[in-house]
Amino acid sequence: MKPVRLLSGFMPVGFWTLTSRILGFAREIMIAAYIGPGPLLDAFVVAFRLPNMFRRFFAEGAFNAAFVSQFSKRLESGEDPRGFAQDAFNLLTAAVLALVGIGMVFMPGLVWVTAEGFHGNERFDLAVGFGYIVFPYIFFMSLAALFSGVLNATGRFAVAAAAPVLLNIFACGAMMLGAALGGEVVNWLVWTIPVAGVAQLALVWRASSRAGIRLRPGLPKLTPAMRRLMRVALPAALAMGVTQVNLVVGQLVASDIENAVSWLFIADRLYQLPLGVIGVAVGIVLLPDLTRRLSNGDDSGARAALTRAGEFSLLFTLPSAIAFIVVPLPLVSVLYERGATGPEDSAAIALAVAIYGVGLPAFILQKVLQPLYFAREDTRSPFYYALFAMVVNAGLAIGLNRVVGWIAPAIAASAAGWAMVALLWLGAGRMGDAARFVARFFRRTFRILLASLTMGALLFLAVQQLDWLFSLPSWRYLALLGLILGGAAVFFSAGHFLGAFQLSELKASVRRNRSGTK
Repeated sequence: MKPVRLLSGFMPVGFWTLTSRILGFAREIMIAAYIGPGPLLDAFVVAFRLPNMFRRFFAEGAFNAAFVSQFSKRLESGEDPRGFAQDAFNLLTAAVLALVGIGMVFMPGLVWVTAEGFHGNERFDLAVGFGYIVFPYIFFMSLAALFSGVLNATGRFAVAAAAPVLLNIFACGAMMLGAALGGEVVNWLVWTIPVAGVAQLALVWRASSRAGIRLRPGLPKLTPAMRRLMRVALPAALAMGVTQVNLVVGQLVASDIENAVSWLFIADRLYQLPLGVIGVAVGIVLLPDLTRRLSNGDDSGARAALTRAGEFSLLFTLPSAIAFIVVPLPLVSVLYERGATGPEDSAAIALAVAIYGVGLPAFILQKVLQPLYFAREDTRSPFYYALFAMVVNAGLAIGLNRVVGWIAPAIAASAAGWAMVALLWLGAGRMGDAARFVARFFRRTFRILLASLTMGALLFLAVQQLDWLFSLPSWRYLALLGLILGGAAVFFSAGHFLGAFQLSELKASVRRNRSGTK
């Protein structure tokens, strides 16, 4: 068995995901400035969310959960996995082609189901038109997810993690070109999305071929292995896609109020930065590692891997969550308030960011706990948990809408996230010691929380005293940079003093994992 490379795998995934998120920030900043909250952005959000929602079902949900696990087991046993990968490729291609055809025929119905409040005004027709253009993106991204799963299972994390960067590069370039040449920038954006999907698929397809897994289009076959894959993948798809489903429910509830869909979208993109960098990276790397260890009966190693993933996740998640809760307005106003986005928009977006911040640790912990089930090919339990979480989300979003208005979906999403974590945690407790964190995890989590609260208190005081700096065009960027750097310094100093972590230990872990890759 090869040496475990959890952290060394996490590092390139985290780096490329961070790069993608930074470029994603640039994309969202441009969207807010060039398009801004309003009918055009509302329509774009609804149209673009359709392929993204189905991507969670047909791509990341099913194949990161089921395909990677079964592919990894074939690699570990010495069996040639190429035939299995080819059959999965053919089956996925046929399924997603059928989905694209159905979606294109019934696009008005899809828009109505996911944004009923648009019906009868210009946003509905705009969303349908945009939907016809961007929906084929699901085909390219679903196949790209399969190739990414192959690369992740064979330990080639970097290329798969780098592929999403292309979407942001293409989108930013298109919007800048559109702004320079004139016309509606949103049209440049929507036409770029399927083009970026082709580029992402080409990148991972070529990398997979170079890794020795050469897949070519063919007719699908329902072999016993494919039937087994489908039995595992179908419930996994819903379990992994619960966040997207909750977002769509929230979108449906908020669609009655103009601009609300745009506000929630921009807030969602801000909290997705730590969620993407930490949660997705740990989930991608942890699943193959847990599968290998459990297949070899290495329960203590699996428990150590789970604990390390949890510690690294919360080390960066808890301070991010506290910052979102305590000082959301400076973050939002500096990042987004320009062009078509004004102060009223910033205030609304900041409120949503603070509420999403409450749920951020839950969204991250889901990424850590779900691989415990998927590594054992138990996708039914997360499926039932996801159903319960979706009921919680829908009930709160609809029920609170009459009380608190458009912000109800954000409250519901955070509450549903914690409900999902509670169920995953309780279910993992029945799996034995391999699915439990070591005692050190709880001690360190408590100390990380104390360090985060210390940082939050100082950030709050700083903003109260220096809030005028964030409204000065020539100073607000430096003020935000100072706030972030100061908060990071306070957090790491407090964490080191409290024993939440040792900086020397982090450096030693990186050195050990780098030596393990040589």
